[in-house]
Amino acid sequence: MSEVVVIKNGVDVVNDLINVIVSNRDYLSEIDGAIGDGDHGINMAKGFNICKTRIDGKELTLSEALAELSDSLMEGIGGSMGPLYGCIFTGWSDSIQGKTELTKEDVQAMLVNGMSELQDISPAQKGDKCLVDTLFPAVETFQQAVKDGKTFKEALNIMKDAAAKGRDSTKDLVAKIGRASRLGERSKGVLDAGATSCCLLVTQLADSLEARIK
Repeated sequence: MSEVVVIKNGVDVVNDLINVIVSNRDYLSEIDGAIGDGDHGINMAKGFNICKTRIDGKELTLSEALAELSDSLMEGIGGSMGPLYGCIFTGWSDSIQGKTELTKEDVQAMLVNGMSELQDISPAQKGDKCLVDTLFPAVETFQQAVKDGKTFKEALNIMKDAAAKGRDSTKDLVAKIGRASRLGERSKGVLDAGATSCCLLVTQLADSLEARIK
């Protein structure tokens, strides 16, 4: 029998995502302060906390809880991050509607759909020093792991490693998109805040799913 992730209440998984962002609020803003406005963690925590209030005490599928997260970020965060993350979570939500059990193929479809939704609104590519540098390698390596017949847990761990490497790669990149792109070469030498928050989210998602594998 193939492995499945059993999710009785999607609110639990989304609360894990909320908690990892809120607990890293100051760290994310500190990173952002080096080459940006210094408010990435503050804004992200604000949007995720809006979602926490909306879903508190509810029983939702993971798809429904992710849709609430998307709406909260779209409505609650200024700048580009609300729409960018909102689209990713919309993509995740749309691909698993009504499901309480997820196979690794379901998770693959979820991740790919989130990446596709992001690409619909953003021209960003790997190497631009942004969240894409984390997200794309994470999704691509998970796809490859599934194709190679890795177990669910192995595929999730491979994805986490790729996300971390993608995040770390941004330290030596010159920003080509967003506010930091104005700094040119001066944007080198620090991590990108969006790539860092994306790594936190991808890693937490993997941990939350792994904990529920049956």
